[in-house]
Amino acid sequence: MPMTVTWKCATSRMIVRVAFTALGVLAVVAGGDGQSRGGADAARALTGAIDIHLHVDPDSAQRPIDAIDVAKLARSRGMRGIVLKNHYDPTAGVAFLVRKEVPGLEVFGGIDLNLTVGGINVAAVEHMSEIKGNWGRIVWMPTHDSENAVRASKQNRRFVSVARNGELLPEVKEIISVIAKRGLVLATGHSSPEEGLMLVREGRRQGVEHIVVTHPLDAPVHMTLGQMQEAAKLGAFLEFDYRRALEHEQVEAMRKIGPESCILAEFWSDRSTYAGLDGVAKFVSTLGSHGFTKQQLARMMKENPARLLGLLAR
Repeated sequence: MPMTVTWKCATSRMIVRVAFTALGVLAVVAGGDGQSRGGADAARALTGAIDIHLHVDPDSAQRPIDAIDVAKLARSRGMRGIVLKNHYDPTAGVAFLVRKEVPGLEVFGGIDLNLTVGGINVAAVEHMSEIKGNWGRIVWMPTHDSENAVRASKQNRRFVSVARNGELLPEVKEIISVIAKRGLVLATGHSSPEEGLMLVREGRRQGVEHIVVTHPLDAPVHMTLGQMQEAAKLGAFLEFDYRRALEHEQVEAMRKIGPESCILAEFWSDRSTYAGLDGVAKFVSTLGSHGFTKQQLARMMKENPARLLGLLAR
């Protein structure tokens, strides 16, 4: 009899362990990392947030999650929207399919003007903007294949130029014209600081309403504070990478530029301390300790990305 009782107890404990394991697996599927600690804080931080710079599968580079699964995860956390980014393939078509599979989430795509799409290719931009649904929204100037990036990495390979002798190339100005006429977003990509400012100025001259400077403090861009402030005065947003935003220089830059001109992006960080969407709550808390208010953080994670994408305020 005692043996029977012992066996039953052991069996019960095993069943309980299996049940909790199953719940943990379900939590990972529904919530991304199965952590409940800080869940309420994470929910508040993410409700209404928009990530304008999201690298996912399918891609030729290794990515931790695919476009449909990340959209389901974002929706489950109350996010308002995401922008699918790929250095080498347009993502407007993927955005259309993800919206169909994951209704209730604002999903956009775009195009990076790297070598795989023909570089500074007006036809490619026009086509991207005409994909069914019209969810292609952001035009990134060259990133990995930009002249600035290739020269900075000292690689001996082809690159895509946006300027020559201190002037934007005519085809770049034509691209900007298309962006203005079709209400798209101009993103500076991995252009040099001087090129980035030329792009912002030309965008404003041609009437582009939505402009963002891509990762101004990260390699290979490395803008100065003065250059970032000039871009902000011209009406551009400055996009800070979530993975590096807590570095002292970036925190100070956001403070001096002003949250009204800053966007925080790439929430799917590979930093262990702030990994996964639950890590966003810790991230927000840390930025709060640097003096940023909840309203300022909401401005950078929710309101400014919505304005950039032309979405109505909530």
